[in-house]
Amino acid sequence: MLKKTLAGIAAGALLLGMAACGGSDDDGGGGGSDDGLIVGFAQVGAESAWRVANSESVKASAEADERIGELKFVDAQQEQEKQIEAIRNFITQKVDVIVLAPVVETGWTDVLTEAENAGIPVILADRGIEEADEDLYVTRIGSDFIEEGRKAGTWTTEEFADNDTTRILQLEGTVGSAPANDRKTGFFEVLDSEGFSYELVDSQSGDFTAEGGKAVMETFISTHGLEDIDLLYAHNDEMGLGAIQAIEEAGYTPGVDIEIIIVDGSKAGFEAGAEGKVNYIVECNPVFGDQLMDLVVQVANGDEVEKFTAVEESAYGEGEFEAELPNRKF
Repeated sequence: MLKKTLAGIAAGALLLGMAACGGSDDDGGGGGSDDGLIVGFAQVGAESAWRVANSESVKASAEADERIGELKFVDAQQEQEKQIEAIRNFITQKVDVIVLAPVVETGWTDVLTEAENAGIPVILADRGIEEADEDLYVTRIGSDFIEEGRKAGTWTTEEFADNDTTRILQLEGTVGSAPANDRKTGFFEVLDSEGFSYELVDSQSGDFTAEGGKAVMETFISTHGLEDIDLLYAHNDEMGLGAIQAIEEAGYTPGVDIEIIIVDGSKAGFEAGAEGKVNYIVECNPVFGDQLMDLVVQVANGDEVEKFTAVEESAYGEGEFEAELPNRKF
């Protein structure tokens, strides 16, 4: 086998390189060549430590897997338009499989129909898309975002069981994204089903970034104060860590004056937990490159696969952060 190439391509740039050799011009993608499968990956961006770790895992697994000839990688910088452009370039190049980590859930019908018409199968990585388009992709690998929200909700009902009414602030992820939608759904599904008494004081998007989390938290503090707030539920570590900075700058003690849940489980998140600034961490595992490459090969071969493959994840409370910290991979 020829030496494999890992093609890292800047978002928005033209994707260059040889087309996959899986068939004639009439065949579209599929089948690969003697040099391995050609895979196009349209990644969300590099907005968080989680996303960077996910990209590194996929790149490393593709490079190490002799079944993969080339990975064409695009960082879309959190812009759906750039992902759509990348997919259309992948189609032009006749890659064997397209992997998409969709920025948002909607707006994919046209471009995924184009991939289907070209005979190129699509795998969703991490995030999902709206149910109306589920026939346009073969499978999704990633986290069960609703279950992550449920874990956060279950802890909340137990932690604040003695409260008359628990007052909550929520830092939501990117508007329209699957993790933001589902982590919210799962969380409040548990609270409501348990008959838990709560007030959602405010909820805004921090776009999954530390800067966004800090800015929104500053608005929360200036609008509501924190004296009567019990809990901050942040949809990812980055926003939670940004919020912690805002809380401290306002003269409050995170983890004490306001309890905090974050989702992801980065090293920085666990460090904040070990320092007492975070009270509960729901893990979202980004390191699934090997599983993804196995799926790519199965899909390219036309094998039957499950519609969804979940990655293994856990959750951690106070007293567990320090011991788990050495195990963090990102």
